[in-house]
Amino acid sequence: MQPNLVHPINIELVTSIMKIALPILALWLACAGVVHAQNNNPNQESHEIRIQRASSPIILDGKLEEAVWKEAEIATDFWQKQPRDDIKAGLRTEMQVTYDDQFLYVAATCFDSTNHVVATLKRDIGFWDGDAVAVILDPLNEATTGFMFGASPYGVQTEVLLGGGSGFENYSREWDNRWYVEVQRYLDRWTVEMAIPFKTLRYEAGKTSWGINFTRNDKKNNRLDTWAPVPRQFWVIDLGYTGKMIWDEAPKKLTSNIAAIPYVNVSQNKDFEAGEPANNSLAAGMDAKIALTPALNLDLTINPDFSQVEVDQQITNLTRFSIFLPERRTFFLENSDIFTNFGNPLIRPFFSRRIGLDEGGRAVPIDFGARLTGNVTGSTRIGVLNAQTRATTDQLAQNYTALSFNQRLFQRSTLKGTFTNRQSFDEGEQVKGDYGRNAGLEFEYQSLDGAWQGWGTYHQAFKPEFQDEQQFWTIGGSYTGAVFSTTVDWVNVGTNYTADVGFVNRLENYDAIRDTSVRLGYRLLFLPLEWTFVPKKSQILNQHSFRIENVLTLDDTYQFVERGHELRYQFEFKNSSEFSVSANFNETDLRFPFSFTDGVPLAAGRYVYSDFGMEYKSDERKFFQYGTMLSSGTFYSGNITRLGAFALYRAQPWGNFSLEVEYNRLRFPDEFGEEEIWAFSPRIEINFHRNLFWTTFLQYNTQADNFNINSRLQWRFAPMSDLFVVYTENYAVEFFGPKNRAMVLKLNYWLVL
Repeated sequence: MQPNLVHPINIELVTSIMKIALPILALWLACAGVVHAQNNNPNQESHEIRIQRASSPIILDGKLEEAVWKEAEIATDFWQKQPRDDIKAGLRTEMQVTYDDQFLYVAATCFDSTNHVVATLKRDIGFWDGDAVAVILDPLNEATTGFMFGASPYGVQTEVLLGGGSGFENYSREWDNRWYVEVQRYLDRWTVEMAIPFKTLRYEAGKTSWGINFTRNDKKNNRLDTWAPVPRQFWVIDLGYTGKMIWDEAPKKLTSNIAAIPYVNVSQNKDFEAGEPANNSLAAGMDAKIALTPALNLDLTINPDFSQVEVDQQITNLTRFSIFLPERRTFFLENSDIFTNFGNPLIRPFFSRRIGLDEGGRAVPIDFGARLTGNVTGSTRIGVLNAQTRATTDQLAQNYTALSFNQRLFQRSTLKGTFTNRQSFDEGEQVKGDYGRNAGLEFEYQSLDGAWQGWGTYHQAFKPEFQDEQQFWTIGGSYTGAVFSTTVDWVNVGTNYTADVGFVNRLENYDAIRDTSVRLGYRLLFLPLEWTFVPKKSQILNQHSFRIENVLTLDDTYQFVERGHELRYQFEFKNSSEFSVSANFNETDLRFPFSFTDGVPLAAGRYVYSDFGMEYKSDERKFFQYGTMLSSGTFYSGNITRLGAFALYRAQPWGNFSLEVEYNRLRFPDEFGEEEIWAFSPRIEINFHRNLFWTTFLQYNTQADNFNINSRLQWRFAPMSDLFVVYTENYAVEFFGPKNRAMVLKLNYWLVL
């Protein structure tokens, strides 16, 4: 069966689109300049807290019985942040701060009943899913980088490294460091005592005012509160809305801060597919963290081992392109934003998974790595990374380098630059002509209130086998308001743009008949629009929103390739449940034959298809939660039905038991075939204590022909020091049998020098 062919879009249509999009962008930037000139951060004047040196020693027990807590200034009168930002908080919260020579102390008194919602006892997990309180610190008071330290009523710690904005890319929970917390629970309140070492923070000696905010997640009432108010459309981590902490005496520069984290690993691996006997191995290595200045850190690693890292989640892929799997290895995650926040979700000039992992996700040994990150001035951040991988039977040794800088301009705007390099080595000698390099420059404008943004980027690739079309650039702008939000982004990717230390999507187009991939440059216009409504008198709804997402893709000659339009209406209820309905309308000019089944590949040509769906997620405050998803419609020349469901039982606070199921049925006419794809993901998490966890993760995926078992026991026997026992095994699905198996015992210890 042949598709219905339609004449391609011509250059006149593209010109018309650009005539509309570019004036809108120019208008946004002009308006943003007015907003920039007229707005400031009012919280720095209206929300101040003074910090005094502790007059007596503090016993960290969460009881707040020391005399200093009777004397310290109290920050209270919180504002509600979600679901509304124009009323006072429902529950009273009191925050206090003090310090001594070694620690910054934070105390919290959260008035409440004993009916707490606690998602887990696992560190850095579930802060936003349960009752919790946190302090947000901006020691430089420049809204560039900061920290969040939080705790639950059961003393579960969360530490986060923050960037300067509200987006998820500015929130790095993978950052780990030593700090301490204790809590006490009473009938009418719970209290928290935090001790944050000055060595953990990055600050300038002599600075007498820091940015600070406090936030409380009141999960049982489905509310989020803040001390210094943050507009509802921005995340509470936005450093542009902090209050001010005024020191009685500026913190002094501390002596050296050096930590060494050695490890030893004992493992057994067996590859059943290769028919090889089990391989027993003993390995050792070390990480080191060196604070060169209070704001600049050097991280070193020798023979790093990531065997304790949880396996990738197996995702059903119904697109024609590869999918982006997130980095999970700690060495590459900490402070990663300085390297990774370039490009856009389709094109990332730096993607650390290209270092030490092959295309199949298998580990390639890393001999050593070094990373220098942090602030050299209050407005300048830098990043330098170098890693060397070992030669294997499949590839030569590789050296990877990444350099980047962020320069703050106009208070909240940023000029960013990046350079990456991959170079092959053979027996210690560079292999001439076997390299890949990228350089880029980006400017991001952001108004003081964060509502207006504009950006322009240019990246150039350097590969010896290509001479032209190696560029990638974007121009765009966005507005984020309380009711209306939108973005316009124009992306231009040259046919020969490559990123050996990055991620490039949509360029490789697979031809199923010739069994080869063809590179095609593209132009993409992304234009979402969203309206959010917050009813003030509803007893049922917190908010409801309508979103239209439009994507138009053209080839490098501006001929039509693909368009997609998603319409979604979502309801968020006061009991935290959610319901949405959606419709997707797509048109694709399939340039090469492609198959989603074992049948004959679909012919090249134009396809028009659409689907409709709905999703529901139950009250997440309950011990038992569930959700469902259903969509159905046409898919290229065939039909598609998608079903999904999840269920979670929380045995608070010690256990979580969940199951995710996804089913996809593709049906094409005649010889084009049909396919049924199943994915099951059960998960068991047992928290014996705040420092002892057992997690077992199972994955059954027929598309990947894989059944995976990953079971991990973690004992944190000392601060930031762990013993891991990990078992993982993979089986084929169609003809059930083992593929490979591994058993690992790993011990690491955080040693402060």
